[in-house]
Amino acid sequence: MVEQNDISISQWLDSLLAKGAYGFSKAALQRENPEYSDIAVKRALNRLSTKGKILSLYKGYYLFIPPQYASKGILPVSLYLDAFMTHLQRPYYIALLNAAAFHGASHQQPQEYFVITNFPVLRPTKKKGIKINYISIKEIPQLLIEKRKTEAGYLAISNAALTACDLIQFEKRVGGLNRAATVLNELAEVIKPNDFNPILLKHVHVTALQRLGYLLESVCSNFTLADALFESIEKENLSLFRIPLKAAKATKGYSSENRWKVIVNTEIEIDE
Repeated sequence: MVEQNDISISQWLDSLLAKGAYGFSKAALQRENPEYSDIAVKRALNRLSTKGKILSLYKGYYLFIPPQYASKGILPVSLYLDAFMTHLQRPYYIALLNAAAFHGASHQQPQEYFVITNFPVLRPTKKKGIKINYISIKEIPQLLIEKRKTEAGYLAISNAALTACDLIQFEKRVGGLNRAATVLNELAEVIKPNDFNPILLKHVHVTALQRLGYLLESVCSNFTLADALFESIEKENLSLFRIPLKAAKATKGYSSENRWKVIVNTEIEIDE
């Protein structure tokens, strides 16, 4: 038997859907429907979840599941991520392989999503086979982030140069340097020399810049971008010290005779 509570709550949810929302919080529902007790709201949400109309994503935050997504039981991440991060009051940007795909470098389709946000650390969310991993950093570089229009609003995405730097900085998260270099080779086509600006160089760790420069020059053969990055490093008076290309590998017996002072202790192969 359908309860009056369910009807009223469903009507409230339908009104949100009609406005283009794809998610809501239990707190907002209770705030706008104060006549219902906490127990009544929980029961209504449980019944709607059982019917597949909504999905609990994270600690009191729910996603709508419109009919066109009922078979999958979840929405595309692009439809709800921005609203979800707003709910958490977290700055963020889509990063790594997912950002590279937005920039046209989709050599390999990512199986997981990577979102960079601030501290404290967020645990991954995994629902219906879709996993979102969160990487926490001290400060989100807002001036290096682009807004991309979606049917649900906007998404924050790292610009091409920051995406390249993050691929090197967090290469283990994308499957290693070979995969990072393969994506970088495509991504380089949309990076401009003036993207290596003081804002980027201040944000990115110098070791990532060194490895990026080496890969651009010696693996991708993109001398225009490599020269631009090196000139920017010199202009900012950043000190370069000998570092290994592959951090966890031995360095003894390997050469670092390159302007990036990178010890070439592994061979990089990119997929064409």
